[in-house]
Amino acid sequence: AFAGDVGWVRWIGDNVMGPVGQIFLRMLLMTVIPLVFTSITLGVAGIGDVRKLGRVGARTLAYFLASTALSAAIGLALVNLTRPGEGLSPEVREQLMATYRAQAEGMQAAGGTHFGVETFVNMVPRNPIQAAAGMDLLGVIFFALVFGAALTLVPEEKARPLLRILDAVGDAIVKIIDLAMKLAPYGVFGLIFFTTSRFGWGLLRQLGLYVAVVLAGLLLHGVVSLSVLVRVFGGLRPRVFWSRIRASIVTAFSTSSSNATLPTNIAVAEQQLGIPPKIAGFVLPLGSTMCMNGTALYEGVTVLFLAQVFGVSLDLGTQVVVLVLSVITAVGAAGVP
Repeated sequence: AFAGDVGWVRWIGDNVMGPVGQIFLRMLLMTVIPLVFTSITLGVAGIGDVRKLGRVGARTLAYFLASTALSAAIGLALVNLTRPGEGLSPEVREQLMATYRAQAEGMQAAGGTHFGVETFVNMVPRNPIQAAAGMDLLGVIFFALVFGAALTLVPEEKARPLLRILDAVGDAIVKIIDLAMKLAPYGVFGLIFFTTSRFGWGLLRQLGLYVAVVLAGLLLHGVVSLSVLVRVFGGLRPRVFWSRIRASIVTAFSTSSSNATLPTNIAVAEQQLGIPPKIAGFVLPLGSTMCMNGTALYEGVTVLFLAQVFGVSLDLGTQVVVLVLSVITAVGAAGVP
């Protein structure tokens, strides 16, 4: 039976738990644009020489894309092997389709988003304010990169006050995220209750399998893939590397936010790994927004999971497109939960 068949449960889900979950999500979403802009601008401006930015930036971007694509591929492989979206009852599937059909048709009528040359053209915003208002993260990232590089060409005495303001804004946004994370248990509970009240326990079981696949992929990528990358490119034994970044791991698990973990990451990189401050100050803020391995993994898993839920078969070519789009959207994601 559906939990939504009980009137009072549905009422609580719609009027209490749903709004609580939405308030939590909105508190996080309102920090995305200022956090992305300040962290990237400060990271680019902090490296100093634009010529160094080009060399370091090319290597950084290559690693970001390669590691993110690897994580997405791991996620797609696992969801193809385990198929967590299969097994949903026809009744729940029909209810889901009835609930979201209008929204899907509206997005399709609006034209949707197609990957191609326009994808890269649209990364350059006509109006950065409009890009921020429209949550166009790729546009905001591009403007922040250019703006930060431009600040390195401005005399230091003129750029310093603006950088100080941006630094203060970034610190304030992190405090807002800390406040939002204190509401996380209630917000997440509200979102789960709302979903269960509408579609019952059958969907929750499938979602549990989906979560298990995502966690397995993250564990595999973290323990195996990243250890190999550290050994090959960093020249460190994985055990030494993981022991030196313990503080970052603890902070990341406790906050579930790469941006909230950013100050700890910078301190660990400089003090435990001996990375020059200018390099750490550029690569890590950029990576907290653009190197979202876990985001790419779960986005790819999510697409295939939903396809399995609704009985849609995706061939290899389509899954390659899913992988590419997962990487691109992960690059534009913000480092908040």
